[in-house]
Amino acid sequence: MSFEEFLKEEEQKDYYKNLMDKINEEYKNNICYPEYNNIFNALKATEFKNIKVVILGQDPYHEPNQAHGLAFSVLCEKLPPSLKNIYKEMESDLNIKINQDGNLDYLAKQGVLLLNTLLSVRKGEAFSHKGLGWETFTDNVIKYINKLDQPIVFLLWGSPAQSKMKYLNNPKHLIITSAHPSPLSAYRGFFGSKPFSKTNEFLIKNGVTPIKWYKWGKSVNVNSYTKNVYLFLFKIFSYIMRV
Repeated sequence: MSFEEFLKEEEQKDYYKNLMDKINEEYKNNICYPEYNNIFNALKATEFKNIKVVILGQDPYHEPNQAHGLAFSVLCEKLPPSLKNIYKEMESDLNIKINQDGNLDYLAKQGVLLLNTLLSVRKGEAFSHKGLGWETFTDNVIKYINKLDQPIVFLLWGSPAQSKMKYLNNPKHLIITSAHPSPLSAYRGFFGSKPFSKTNEFLIKNGVTPIKWYKWGKSVNVNSYTKNVYLFLFKIFSYIMRV
């Protein structure tokens, strides 16, 4: 199983052909995000067999120089409010100070699939590509991942993400739901939900190396106790892998 195999299967289906016809027309006649070649970045950045966590959002950011195919991640210096709130909860949950550069590809490389329920959007129009067929596509992505016989945490943020919960029935997986990190809903259940520590607790309990949610760097000021705890955990896992 791989995302390459998954995409080949989907490409043969009528819904997918209709979807891509509509998307091609949208990109031809409107400014859309992310760039066309980055639409499937989430499936390229995280290797299927290495998935540990799935963070499921809504649709891509719809302003210039933001979306690049990974849910919630940006390449620009100005952070969208939702991403600011994610960093805020991350710092509170883990008691650390995070280097907030916006690019979350370091998480994707660790096995965190950063997936939106819709993979494209028209400039300045949130949910403008709703109903084109992305819902079916991402339903099938979730169903495909559900078959993986390994511990995986699903972080479902917001109603569109939680609508996928009906496709998740693998007893080896953990589902954590909360409000979306948008300023409109973050105070209604996202803040204080502690998704990052809960995720690592589950992974550790199941013998999986935890996610390093932060980047080390000159601008990162990490609580020394927290840093020592994480370094200790990584040493334990390194030792176990050698035994």
